[in-house]
Amino acid sequence: MKNSINREIPDEILKGKNYQAYTTDDFGTPVIQKVAPKLRATTGSEKVVDSLEDVVLKTVKNGMTISFHHHFREGDYVFDKVMRIIIDHGFKDLTLAPSSLTNVMNDIVVEAIEKGVVTNITSSGMRGSLGDAVSHGALKNPVIFRSHGNRARAIETGEIKIDVAFLGVPNSDAMGNANGMDGETAFGSLGYALMDAQYAETVVLVTDNIRSYPNTPASIKQTQVDYVVKVDAVGNPDKIGSGATRFTKDPKELKIAKTVNDVITHSEYFKDGFSFQTGSGGAALAVTRFLRQSMINNQIKASFALGGITKPTIDLLEEGLVDRVMDVQDFDKGAAESMHQNKNQQEIDASWYADPANKGAMVDALDVVILSALEIDTKFNVNVMTGSDGVIRGAIGGHQDAATAKLTIISAPLVRGRIATVVPDVTTVVTPGDSIDVLVTEVGIAINPKRKDLIASLSKIPGVPVYTIEELQKMAQEKVGTPKPLEFNDRVVALIEYRDGSLIDVIKKVKD
Repeated sequence: MKNSINREIPDEILKGKNYQAYTTDDFGTPVIQKVAPKLRATTGSEKVVDSLEDVVLKTVKNGMTISFHHHFREGDYVFDKVMRIIIDHGFKDLTLAPSSLTNVMNDIVVEAIEKGVVTNITSSGMRGSLGDAVSHGALKNPVIFRSHGNRARAIETGEIKIDVAFLGVPNSDAMGNANGMDGETAFGSLGYALMDAQYAETVVLVTDNIRSYPNTPASIKQTQVDYVVKVDAVGNPDKIGSGATRFTKDPKELKIAKTVNDVITHSEYFKDGFSFQTGSGGAALAVTRFLRQSMINNQIKASFALGGITKPTIDLLEEGLVDRVMDVQDFDKGAAESMHQNKNQQEIDASWYADPANKGAMVDALDVVILSALEIDTKFNVNVMTGSDGVIRGAIGGHQDAATAKLTIISAPLVRGRIATVVPDVTTVVTPGDSIDVLVTEVGIAINPKRKDLIASLSKIPGVPVYTIEELQKMAQEKVGTPKPLEFNDRVVALIEYRDGSLIDVIKKVKD
């Protein structure tokens, strides 16, 4: 059948996996039953295990679901250490359920797939050799891609049942009180790992720094932890940025960033007490810089900034331009280190951040968000998952979640190299067009025709041409031509869930 955005969802997927097809971006107010994990009660201090191998063999069994967090990003050491033990001991049919998969994890996951160790994966995204392998049918079962908020929802409802969570932390005491902000390998907020700590049936903390008891402040608490194991190093915090904090010098990106700022400041939402999320990456940081100056010029302060946090956002907090920073993940050492000094930098878990199935997520209060896109089509649907070759090379992250803001802006170049960004139909729909309000490119902007209020307020920005999105698509096509249609097999290799758990799209196997 086709869902409400005209994406074909195979019946065997809907029926066999008990899915509902996506119908709307309005979650409504259903009554949700949350689950609770079983636990092994302990009153002593026998949690410290001699070696990582010992704790893996003590906790992991064939067919289990195991989880990790990705707060170390490209500096993660824990994932590889644990998976090496699991592969070498011949475990089979495991489900990987990390908060996301980064490039540093790719090769060992491909090996685990080839050896039958991993047969299921649910994640926010994947890239590189792993994305290529999955796109060509290497994994036994389809990957399930979920946004950060949807992962929290699925954990809370039991759709993701984590048997063992291996959580790397920069400090812990012998009972499992830990945080992400102290120690040589500190990375800041533990926002995504907090879900695993709360709901996994067995929680293993992997640390390089065991402190005296009680270790406070404690983000993860001893009431949640089964085992603590010390290793030489859990990660390299210098790599958590992985390019995310580079200010762009590219003239095209700077022009887009300035136009994004013009759109924000000419909207009704740019007023004292507004809230925003800008994200990471060179262009997003440039937006933050332009926005800072506009706030100073207009004597406007923001109530809160949200999402993955960078040092430039912390600078706004320290300057008094932002009252609160709501921090689910830190993208650089500057943001991570500031958690010591700033009582108004609040660590939040993924449910508080973006779960639609709780009593109020932070994204519900967002006024403005700036998001990126690999592709956006003439119906404003956005793809951040598959490349122009149909291969998986991205992540949902918080894209669907934050797109529920009052003003959702997509910033993207008209073309990248010889590849169009604005297309007739995106390869994969991740975020539905109804959630997107404005597309900003280097040549001008397009406003979703459903937002007549924005058409009125944004049509007279000096130096910013307004086009229909169809006109932008034709401009892109004139620059790069019409590409040859992608060819796929019938086999489904990945499922794209919307944040409510319904199926918004599927990814099929790329033809060799």
